[in-house]
Amino acid sequence: MSFSRISCRFLKTAIVIQNNIRSLSSTNHQAMRFVQYRDGCDRGLGIQLNDGESLVSLNGADPTIPVDMVSFLHSEYSIERIEKIVKEKKKVLRLNQVELLPCITKPDKVICVGLNYKGHCDEQNKPYPIEPFFFSKFPSTIIGPNDAVRHSSKSKALDWEVEMAVVIGSTCKNVGIDDAYKYVFGYTIAQDISARDWQKTRNNGQWLIAKSMDTFCPLGSVLVHKNEIPDPHSLQIKCSINGVLKQSGSTEELIHRVDKLVSFLSNLITLLPGDIILTGTPSGVGVFREPKEFLKVGDIIESEISCIGKMENPVIADK
Repeated sequence: MSFSRISCRFLKTAIVIQNNIRSLSSTNHQAMRFVQYRDGCDRGLGIQLNDGESLVSLNGADPTIPVDMVSFLHSEYSIERIEKIVKEKKKVLRLNQVELLPCITKPDKVICVGLNYKGHCDEQNKPYPIEPFFFSKFPSTIIGPNDAVRHSSKSKALDWEVEMAVVIGSTCKNVGIDDAYKYVFGYTIAQDISARDWQKTRNNGQWLIAKSMDTFCPLGSVLVHKNEIPDPHSLQIKCSINGVLKQSGSTEELIHRVDKLVSFLSNLITLLPGDIILTGTPSGVGVFREPKEFLKVGDIIESEISCIGKMENPVIADK
């Protein structure tokens, strides 16, 4: 199973009470944790059940629901309709009997934010950016939560960056900060794998190749609806390599927060349903360690964010 059974009920209850939002402490509440899966030759969209061991197939209950998440977001199905389908449980599948895919595939855009954690700026002795600093990855870099990262022979300096990813739920253009969360669908976990030699000394200083080699964006299997995470700036985020903790931080460190990022971007480019924003990484990446550390074939990358989940990606040679 690609995602650990993470219970955030007590943490979220405290946040909800504090913010006068409905309590999630009821045992009857089924979290809206969307997954894409493959069952034999069939693909589908489902909701991971609270037991962490099974899912409800949305397509098994309503064949008009798209089988992929981006198409589902464009279709604008209501959460209330999905909650009703989940309660009916017409088609339940065991997670260990299906292949969990990345929760988003073929988005229009994968946008990344650099230098957005205070600790990551501090480890480089760089000032905190006054405005968000954006770059991009090709959508073709996306792989699943257990898929292998391929170590290109053209790079000698592959590095890890665990990130919280924001997924846009509806077309977003010229939106103010106060309205930004209306356009967020939910959150998942990502890795911004980076070829530091290409980032620092190759391609004339442009980052695109360093960030967009094949398999350089592992993405979690679960897309957690925003209602389940009232405050995305109170989550623990960490990354381990071969069981050794390398990154450990909190989304509280974000310099430019989710609402500002969405608003800022929307006033420059149109954000579409399914677009992904990687919000930055905490301190502890390999290139700024002493001595420097880089990924090698055989390594295991473990990434985890509280209330969202965990993924584990091996590193293999790119043949």
